[in-house]
Amino acid sequence: MAEWPLPRYIKEFRGFLGLTRYYRRFVANYGSIAGPLTRLTKNHGFDWTEEATRAFEALKKAMTTLPILTLPDFNLPFDIETDASGMGLKAVLSQNGSPSCISVRYLQH
Repeated sequence: MAEWPLPRYIKEFRGFLGLTRYYRRFVANYGSIAGPLTRLTKNHGFDWTEEATRAFEALKKAMTTLPILTLPDFNLPFDIETDASGMGLKAVLSQNGSPSCISVRYLQH
């Protein structure tokens, strides 16, 4: 997540925003942070601005510093959630409903 590059196309951007929306309940003030990015999905064009860059970086930071990420307890079972598309791969390792690790790999074309 921390290394996710700036999106060049709307499809790349929607993949990033979709991932963050999935975990929005864990991010304080998600709506305020993601607001400039959410507005980009409502336009008919993909006009990336400096405000969008600041929001993108702030959201990446918020997603990677979530206080709910827990250390794994190897005495308990893990839940693994994966997702893949033509744009990238995502995996989440969880225990008792709390993510321990979130991994996202953006595929270069």
